[in-house]
Amino acid sequence: MEQEQETFECFLTWTSQLGISDSTTTNQSQHSHSSLGHSLCVSIFPNSGGRGLGAVRDLRRGELILRVPKSALMTTDSVIMDDKKLCLAVNRHSSLSSVQILTVCLLYEVGKGKTSRWHPYLVHLPQSYDLLAMFGEFEKQALQMDEAMWVTEKAIQKAKSEWKEAHALMEDLMFKPQLSTFKAWVWAASTISSRTLHIPWDEAGCLCPIGDLFNYDAPGDDLSGIEDIVIDEEQMDFHSQRLTDGGFDEDANAYCLYARANYKKGDQVLLCYGTYTNLELLEHYGFLLQENSNDKIFIPLEPAMYTSTSWSKESLYIHHNGKPSFALLAALRLWATPHNKRRSVGHLAYSGSQLSTANEIIVMKWLLKTCDAVLKNLPTSIEDDTILVNALDSNQNFLTFMEIAKLMSSMDEVYNFLEAHNISDPLSFSDVLLSKRARRSMERWKLAVLWRLRYKKVLVDCISYCNGILDSLMR
Repeated sequence: MEQEQETFECFLTWTSQLGISDSTTTNQSQHSHSSLGHSLCVSIFPNSGGRGLGAVRDLRRGELILRVPKSALMTTDSVIMDDKKLCLAVNRHSSLSSVQILTVCLLYEVGKGKTSRWHPYLVHLPQSYDLLAMFGEFEKQALQMDEAMWVTEKAIQKAKSEWKEAHALMEDLMFKPQLSTFKAWVWAASTISSRTLHIPWDEAGCLCPIGDLFNYDAPGDDLSGIEDIVIDEEQMDFHSQRLTDGGFDEDANAYCLYARANYKKGDQVLLCYGTYTNLELLEHYGFLLQENSNDKIFIPLEPAMYTSTSWSKESLYIHHNGKPSFALLAALRLWATPHNKRRSVGHLAYSGSQLSTANEIIVMKWLLKTCDAVLKNLPTSIEDDTILVNALDSNQNFLTFMEIAKLMSSMDEVYNFLEAHNISDPLSFSDVLLSKRARRSMERWKLAVLWRLRYKKVLVDCISYCNGILDSLMR
């Protein structure tokens, strides 16, 4: 731990030398051994993202809290311009996407070791990620829902396809064998997916030292209130145009990040990456939120329900709180209406109005029945999933995991995990004997169970919602 702390302090000194600063004074980094300390500090938040950035003083919403000069951003351009060999090789493989090229550039710099100018940054990148593209077959099946398993398989196949396409460039650059593997590629691709920030001149984005330490905060329902933000006058014009918590400021020639809320000293300072469902967070970032107001779930609909309305399939979902979306209700109300009457009541359905008491009862009963059927057809119950999450808690050792898991009504999934990792006698295993691969699998397994557990709870909430509406209609 002491050695890790020492290397991290060296990293902060390096970022300071690059001009990265959390001070509103532009020359702060020139007189400091650390880029942090004025507004932010690196802290551990065990229950909300692990390592992140905390406030060292009270921060005002909209206040500039981190400035990263363009020269400190790791981009395709900044890597290529330092290496003629890389530049010539990339030009010979112009068919690759910008993300593929940045992925190759990242691996190329890793291969340089200590001679890379980015070495102080690279050594602090996570050694593994939990994005869906890194899920094995067992963890994919643990998601249980067809939609989630399809998204996972698609992510895996996309990563493999992009790796194969970029292989010729890696051979051209004479990559070391270990850096040419799919395992290395998916690590680098996951780094790009989960840590890059948007820049206007490259779709692949940029890796931003210090800036990528912010943990995620989901956008709230109310995106108004910009007039309440306190901000320096010289930043007002820029702030009035930006729609996120930061962006590249051409005038400052730096990536500027701002406080998205008022923070008290000691609070974790968060950054909004955008609006994502939990499945999308898993796909692109490798984590999910227990409470995500932007989450949504999809249930199986009959073909006639899609054709009864002009709403897109993506809009026909159930909200995180169990309420059907506006579009889903409209589609179901029209579906429950005889064909010869749909034209006359279409304007009411599209305005969100109930068409009749009888129609609404049909809709609520169908929703209730469908949600209940989905729950009953899944391999595990909410109760079993809750037990399994407790068993998979990272604070438990393997023997404790097995003891807690025995409380489940079915141990089939546990036995599948043991088989997948060649554990024939689990009682003889201890934490020390579990392979690194098995440990990573358990962490991803837990994410899969958390995701499906949240899915099932939304179904239960939808059933409660439907019962409430039916009770009020049938009194």
